[in-house]
Amino acid sequence: MKSFRSIHGRLFLIFLFSMLGLLLIVSLVYYQRASEQIRSKVSVIAEKNISQTVGLFDLMLKGYDTVTKSLNSNNELMRLLQNPSSDRTVEGVNLERRITDILGAIFYSRNDIVGIHIVTNRGKVFSFDRSVGAAVRDHSEKQWFTQLQQSTGEMIWLGVYPQSLMSGGIDRPVFAFGRQLFELSALKPIGIVLIETDADAIVSALSNAILGPGSSVIIQGHEGNEIIRTKMAENETVIVPPGWPGKLKNGEVSLTEREDAMITAARIRTADWTVIGVTPKRDLKLELRETQRFLLSVIIVLVIAATALATFVSRSFSSPFKRLIHQMKQVELGNFKGQVHVQSYQELNVLVGSFNRMVNQMDDLIERIKLASISEKNAQLQALQSQVNPHFLFNTLDMIYWMLDERENDRLGKVILALSHIFRYGSEWEEASRATLRRELDQLHHYLTIIQTRLGGRVRTEFEVEERWLDMEVPKMFLQPIVENAVKYGLEPLNRPGSLRISSNENDGRLEIIVEDNGVGMEEDTLRRLSHTLDDSSVLEFGRSDEAEESAGRKGIGLQNVNSRIRLMFGEGFGIRVDSRKNLGTTVIVTLPIPPERRQ
Repeated sequence: MKSFRSIHGRLFLIFLFSMLGLLLIVSLVYYQRASEQIRSKVSVIAEKNISQTVGLFDLMLKGYDTVTKSLNSNNELMRLLQNPSSDRTVEGVNLERRITDILGAIFYSRNDIVGIHIVTNRGKVFSFDRSVGAAVRDHSEKQWFTQLQQSTGEMIWLGVYPQSLMSGGIDRPVFAFGRQLFELSALKPIGIVLIETDADAIVSALSNAILGPGSSVIIQGHEGNEIIRTKMAENETVIVPPGWPGKLKNGEVSLTEREDAMITAARIRTADWTVIGVTPKRDLKLELRETQRFLLSVIIVLVIAATALATFVSRSFSSPFKRLIHQMKQVELGNFKGQVHVQSYQELNVLVGSFNRMVNQMDDLIERIKLASISEKNAQLQALQSQVNPHFLFNTLDMIYWMLDERENDRLGKVILALSHIFRYGSEWEEASRATLRRELDQLHHYLTIIQTRLGGRVRTEFEVEERWLDMEVPKMFLQPIVENAVKYGLEPLNRPGSLRISSNENDGRLEIIVEDNGVGMEEDTLRRLSHTLDDSSVLEFGRSDEAEESAGRKGIGLQNVNSRIRLMFGEGFGIRVDSRKNLGTTVIVTLPIPPERRQ
């Protein structure tokens, strides 16, 4: 079950079931449509076959009718049948032979005739059949004879009998029909003619309407009696409704579908009979079974293809995710050097590209945080060193001594209080690496209090920082090193009063803290080396700060260290820029980012 919770498993199931569902719907629609078309086609074929069978039967019955008419229109035969010669005379024997010869000629004109029999009104029977050939016999009246005698010259279709009505040696089904013979000039009846044909010819004609191995074709008389059928169908009395299809017009075909069979019917005009075709539903389903087999084979092939396609699609989609998950686990273990390389869907390529960039940025950020921590420790250490710098401390204590000697208690209190604030601000380093600009300026005021007292007021200080920037967070102790360098290397060497100006300026969404002095300035070569050192100072190169500043003629905490800390905190676009002219002064510009909520 766990495998089906993965992207690969779920995509496989979703795609597979979608394909199978679509395949099932298409198959059902196709099968229903094919079933309707097959039923429609079978119905059309059944109607067409029954119509053709009726037409064929009409032609066959008309042929039989022509045979009987040829006998009635044979003048010689009619004359011979009316001759009263005795059969005991030579003339009588010759007469009988001539009659049987005429019957034999007609007998051999068709292959399906089993026997031709003429019964005269005097009870004489002249026959020509397959059992004995020509024969003359006496006659005993039967029911079929009465039916023929009652005709007025029209054809009487007696139907199918299991054996010959006149010939004892023919024990096979025969189709019998006949009519009464008339002397045409006087329209006087002279006897009847009975013709028996092979019933197989009728069955062969009816087989044209058979649609399947279980089908049967029935001929019903005008009174609903059964004349002949091709075979005995199962539950035939149930399949054919009593009295169906009623009276049909010539050329009309009736079709009805029941639960167990399809039944068609048409009228034989010549005999006033009805041909009924009965086709069980199992025969109608034979073609449907072929369609089912074909559809089942196609479904099996498509299921296999859908499974293979679902596997391919799910794997092609989940494989990049597996690589991505593997690399994410590597990131969890601390390995940020790996990269995921895939060529897949556009969205996945974007996702993988974003992940690779994120890992690179995380690696860079972690490195920067690590180096920033080192820088902070270095800055903290250097700050502590500055606080206990022997030279600074000696000068301050020496100044306190002379002030005690001269009893300048007010100024002495200010110096001691400023020194206390400096040490307290430095001791709070562990709490945070940032402070507000207001606290940085307060710390700077304390530092300048000591410096101005020590220099005897030779340094005039101006603060022009806008009020709106005072609550903005800045790197801790970033101004004191700059001011210390300005005083020590720019203003102290002067033989005249100097000025120090600290101001602020907003430039293109950035805050600039400007420290200007009118001290001795720097040589161009010294300024160039210092600027090169600051521009080239990567966030990864802290060990070069002292060396760089020594090459630039500066000592103390170091401009490069402050510059590196700012870049570590805010990025490469921020830091320190220095401008100086010999004997005119030095300007140090510190660029910091302004938070969006403080921008105008």
